[in-house]
Amino acid sequence: MTIKTLLAASVATSTLFVFTPNAMAAPNPEGLYFGVGTGFSSLENDDDDIDDFIESGSEDFDVDDDDNTFKGFVGYNFNRYFATEAFYSDLGRVELKGNGTANTDLESEAYGVSLVGKLPITQWFELFAKAGMAKWETDIDGNLGGASTDLEDNDGVDPVYGAGAQFNFKPFLVRAEYERYDFDSDYQIDSFTASVGWQF
Repeated sequence: MTIKTLLAASVATSTLFVFTPNAMAAPNPEGLYFGVGTGFSSLENDDDDIDDFIESGSEDFDVDDDDNTFKGFVGYNFNRYFATEAFYSDLGRVELKGNGTANTDLESEAYGVSLVGKLPITQWFELFAKAGMAKWETDIDGNLGGASTDLEDNDGVDPVYGAGAQFNFKPFLVRAEYERYDFDSDYQIDSFTASVGWQF
C-alpha cells in the first residue's frame, strides 16, 4: 500500500467519525497539542536549478525525488482561530543519477516555527493555513561522474508555508496537510503528510 493510499484512507476514516453521533466531545479551543506524521515529498525544480544548488558543474543527470517524509510538531491554540507551532521534518532523499554508476544523494531536514490561522467549519472540523521560518540542512553525498566529487552540504534559514484540514476528536486530532519548504529559488520541496496527535 502506498503512502498516497494511506493518506486517502486516513481522511476517509476521519470523515466517517464526524458523522457518528455522540462519538466525541467538543474540543477545548485553547491549550497545548502535539503530533507525528508521515507522507511523501517531491522536488519542484528542474536540472538547471539543482545544478546551481549543489554547484556540481553538470546537468547530465536524472532526478528521483519521490521519497517518504516524517514530521513531528508541538503547538499551542490561543483560541479557535490562531495557534503557533514548532516542528521538525525529515524531508527524505533526492537521488541524482549520472552517467554509469555515478549518483548523488541529497538528504534534507528542517525545523522551525510557524503561525497558524484556522477557519472552523464545524465544532470538530477546521481548515488551516500556516507560514513560518525553517532552519534547513541538506547533506550531499556522492558524485556525478565527470563533475566535481567535492560537493558541499548546504543550509540556511528560509520560509515554509502550507495549508490543510484537521479533525478534532477530543483528545485526539487527525490532520492532512501540504507544505512548501522554500530553501531557495533553486531548491523547493513540497511535502504531503497525514498526522495524528493529542490535545490537552
